[in-house]
Amino acid sequence: MRIVDLGRAAYAEVEAVQQARLMEVAEGGEDTLFLVEHPPVITIGRHGGGEHLLAAPDFLASRGIELAHSARGGKITCHFPGQLVAYPVVRIAARPGGLRRFFDDLEDAVVETAGIFGVAAERREGFPGVWTARGKLCSIGVAVKRWVTWHGLALNVGEDLSLFDLITLCGIEGARPTSLAIERGEAPPMESVKETLSHALATRLAHPTLA
Repeated sequence: MRIVDLGRAAYAEVEAVQQARLMEVAEGGEDTLFLVEHPPVITIGRHGGGEHLLAAPDFLASRGIELAHSARGGKITCHFPGQLVAYPVVRIAARPGGLRRFFDDLEDAVVETAGIFGVAAERREGFPGVWTARGKLCSIGVAVKRWVTWHGLALNVGEDLSLFDLITLCGIEGARPTSLAIERGEAPPMESVKETLSHALATRLAHPTLA
């Protein structure tokens, strides 16, 4: 699996990068994992979620916060510096377990990564993503085109989660965000989180098994 660190890049720009790579992977190119931090952006998925936006578009624009509609699954979420977003562009046609197993692999990779940084995290039945006792640590929303995945997961790393105040997190009333920094009392280095998460993802996605 090819791993590409895009640094900090705009949401639309990275969507275009994924789309281009998706076509290459569909034609036999190497599966690819993109890592990125986005400037502040609130995204609404293909299942809706606009009703969970708690601020007017004019207010967002005045604060330099983008509002984008996305092809991913799920409802509303947000991205910002200090959050690590991972986009696996992966063929799933021949993967054991198909899309369900792929989704589980994403969650398991985040749980493993959190554990390495001393944070106890888990799945919650009926609530996609990864959670701790305090709240939601990671959101997941994927899309599939030509049997290749795109979009992916967003892991909160830093302490500043204030952008979530402008939405109802994933459309779940009462849900609260958390991060590795909040759980640990300090933020781990982003480069260390990138290395750990990319290894956990590549291990699962590059070598699927029937376990």
